[in-house]
Amino acid sequence: MKAEVVDHIVPHRGDGKLFWDEGNWQALCKSCHDSKTMTEDRYQEYRY
Repeated sequence: MKAEVVDHIVPHRGDGKLFWDEGNWQALCKSCHDSKTMTEDRYQEYRY
């Protein structure tokens, strides 16, 4: 599959500096990105 989205290797979780760090980017197809993100966020504890 071709790359369709830019993925953050280390999830930025709202950190603007990490979000725009090009060294933290990788190209993934949408299916791979969605699987990776769902796995990483499954047990993430969110605080409001």
